[in-house]
Amino acid sequence: MDRTIADRGPAARASLRRAFETLGFEVIPFKRTEEAVLAHVPKHVPLTVTASPAKGQDASVDLAVSLAGHGYAVAPHLSAQQVRDRAHLADVVARCRQSGITHVFVIGGDRTDTPTEFSDALSLLRALHELDHGFTDIGIGGHPEGHPAVSEEVLFQALAEKAPMATHITTQIVFDPRVILSWARELKRRGIDLPVYVGAPGAVSRQKLLRLSGGLGIGESAKFLKKQQTLFWRFFVPGGYNPDKIVKGLAPHIGKSDNAIAGFHIFTFNDLEPTEVWRQRTLRSLA
Repeated sequence: MDRTIADRGPAARASLRRAFETLGFEVIPFKRTEEAVLAHVPKHVPLTVTASPAKGQDASVDLAVSLAGHGYAVAPHLSAQQVRDRAHLADVVARCRQSGITHVFVIGGDRTDTPTEFSDALSLLRALHELDHGFTDIGIGGHPEGHPAVSEEVLFQALAEKAPMATHITTQIVFDPRVILSWARELKRRGIDLPVYVGAPGAVSRQKLLRLSGGLGIGESAKFLKKQQTLFWRFFVPGGYNPDKIVKGLAPHIGKSDNAIAGFHIFTFNDLEPTEVWRQRTLRSLA
């Protein structure tokens, strides 16, 4: 644990502790994910389940339903590229309602060979709100570093259109806290006031990242491993990555009026045990 995180004023420490107490973990719907969650993640840690192009939308919902049955608060990703049509969406919503799932995260998703009725996250959100969905928390994605194929202005406009149908924003992985803070301030300036949860990798082993980087279709949360290799290699240089670096850079700004940063969202890549050890160690240091 970086001592500079713990060595802060009482107000900053209290704010940071709240952020870690409500920290969410994102998991990928692999064969043994449920087993790993039960073994290493306390029931009060909120979970999200990625939408895996390789396994399809229903695999994400299946895992979310199973984890909810164990008492977790869990939000499946709904992908515009995997929800086939309105009938499929209605079925997903019904399954979530029956399982007591009240949170969901809506994404555009990676394109597949099978076309769907929904062109993007916005069209899926609109269809969702035409249903009696019952969700009390609907997340959407944010791109602090932009997108190579879409202008910054278009991205902000898309967020502005989706924001009234959502309750929070979770960012993609960005390693530079300054970039995230600048983007969060711009959101505020544009009147997009949703709480922002900063996406950060957890205490993920290099071995796990190597294995994941060789795979395809493993979900939205691992895009950067395939498409942004310069970020991937940040994990493999001496001192290249530690979850504390992102936290340390943004913790002083949580709750400030010039941005809406509310906390952190951890992409675990299913390395759940070391990520939970890191979370607990951080909390102890802030006690």
